[in-house]
Amino acid sequence: MATASWMERVDVEFVASELTGALGDSVTVLPIVVSLALLTDVSLPHVLLGFGLFQVVWGTWYGLPISVEPMKALAALAIAGVLSYPELVVVGVGIGAALLFVGSTGTLARIEPYLSTPVIRGVQLAVAFLLLEAGADLAVANPTMAAVGAVVALGVAVAGFRRGATLVVLGIGFAVAAASAGLPTVRVPGVPPVSATAFSAVSLDDVLGAGAAQLAMTVGNAAVATSLLFDDLFEADVSADDLASSMGVTNLLAPALGGIPMCHGSGGLAGKYAFGARTGLANGLLGVGYVALAFVVGGGFLVAFPMALLGVLLAVVAAQLGHSAFETENLVLTGIVGVLGLLTNVGAALVVGIALDWGRRRWFSRTAV
Repeated sequence: MATASWMERVDVEFVASELTGALGDSVTVLPIVVSLALLTDVSLPHVLLGFGLFQVVWGTWYGLPISVEPMKALAALAIAGVLSYPELVVVGVGIGAALLFVGSTGTLARIEPYLSTPVIRGVQLAVAFLLLEAGADLAVANPTMAAVGAVVALGVAVAGFRRGATLVVLGIGFAVAAASAGLPTVRVPGVPPVSATAFSAVSLDDVLGAGAAQLAMTVGNAAVATSLLFDDLFEADVSADDLASSMGVTNLLAPALGGIPMCHGSGGLAGKYAFGARTGLANGLLGVGYVALAFVVGGGFLVAFPMALLGVLLAVVAAQLGHSAFETENLVLTGIVGVLGLLTNVGAALVVGIALDWGRRRWFSRTAV
């Protein structure tokens, strides 16, 4: 794997650009992992250690500001209460094995034709709906604080820093938590909180449905789209199969650290680039930041985070995800999959979407003859 030689150009301006670029990946990561930690059995310190490790590993391996972010469909289902943490672990390992297989055997191209852009965007839209619903449920507990958070987020976006809105609201939430519970103290994360008995209650139906929906998003948005974006932004030849393989390795190893399913999302890469990142140094800096944060975010400090502001964070992430979902050539199909995913489950919506898309293509191929 060819890597960019960033060590030859280390200077203050370059490091500052890489440091601000690193924030482009954290604007999505931090709101989602904080939400998971507050609403599920996920351990935030262990999750941050996992993100920190793989930021450094893949930034060094590729030499580029590659994204390492949560698998959003799975995270949204866990936040919405559809998946338990053990189910999140199981489906992540399953997806990891599948990605490593298709990546190492070069068979990704055989899967891609079945996952059209409108269907993938529909799954994204369903995830956005789930996050928005969860955010609204949290916001109603304290409408005044939620309104303040929403106004701040909107103000930041209007000022031209749309991607930074989540970090500002997150910062306010941490400030409120510090005022309530005191400044956080340094704590060394213990053993990852996963017991063997917890897996006895895993629902195979939920795992398979969630895994299928996430795999579709990952192939489309974190393998194929990210490969194309590397070529567009850096003229770098990073194949979709390479990305699938590294995501596979990540998700097979993450549970041992108490981590969650992760991917190389194209949105995170675009965010890093927009914020100034050009090399893997951005990953190294962000990885160190995540690890440092892992030692101070446990205990009562996290519990004191205002749930209403958490609702605003989820709404902002939902809006960002929903906006990208509308970048589709068939809004009707995308909308059907999105609404169906909200009303039933994303796995069923994916199957229906693939069937409708297949029927649509067959119809047009016959009428074109």
